[in-house]
Amino acid sequence: MATYAIGDIQGCFNSLRHLLDRISFRPQGDRLWLVGDLVNRGPDSLGVLRSIKQLGQAVRVALGNHDLFLLAVAEGIMPLRPKDTIQDVLAAPDREELLVWLRKQPLHHREREYLMIHAGVLPQWTIADTVQFARDVESALSGPDYRAFLQHLFHGPTPEWTPSLKGMDRLASIARVLTRIRTCTPTGEMSYFSGTPDKTPAGFSPWFSIPGRRSTDATIITGHWAALGLRLEPNHLALDSGCVWGRQLTALRLEDRSIFQVEHAGMKRRERLAADDQ
Repeated sequence: MATYAIGDIQGCFNSLRHLLDRISFRPQGDRLWLVGDLVNRGPDSLGVLRSIKQLGQAVRVALGNHDLFLLAVAEGIMPLRPKDTIQDVLAAPDREELLVWLRKQPLHHREREYLMIHAGVLPQWTIADTVQFARDVESALSGPDYRAFLQHLFHGPTPEWTPSLKGMDRLASIARVLTRIRTCTPTGEMSYFSGTPDKTPAGFSPWFSIPGRRSTDATIITGHWAALGLRLEPNHLALDSGCVWGRQLTALRLEDRSIFQVEHAGMKRRERLAADDQ
């Protein structure tokens, strides 16, 4: 049995199929860990969701910002934007079944020495903190008040994280960290910068390079930052290799850290990342 962690798919269904063929994936014994952003910007979000859902217990997901955006659009909380490509999901006959399944997926997966989340953590959070915070958001998202949570996440105030936050402010702040963070200050103030690490704004650093970060006792698996690219360090594995931007979709076999990649199927390489990749 092998465990493969796969970077942001973002609707690139053909690339996902080719990658699963490349690794000879066997759902009867192997496992897939998906770092989130299953949908949007690529050509076939519907195909991605259907195929992943059908794999059942062979898959572990950590939801990303584009996945939460799809849920918000489906509830009428957010409008579609010109570059969004989730209309196929919204118009599908099995739309409600897929959206309920997506809403009940977690924002984290903790197993052995690994913690998988979409974007990253604040430097003051421990691994135990992060797991508990993620569970709190997951309870809200999968529960009866999920619309109120999504409304607050996308239209409510955007306070920086502090332990004194309560209610929906607290949950929305946690969700923004887990699904959106790339750079921050040593005290945990986030920026929404999306460029290459060498152009990080003054006073900010990539979250994983903050001195004294309290989450170094596990290996954190993330996606989200296509401009960072594939990055393999002892306690951080970044797997968004920019498939939707015409680069590669990456799978990492956790047992021996072997890398498997396929080129994006059917799209010319884009020479620069879109600045609004959020």
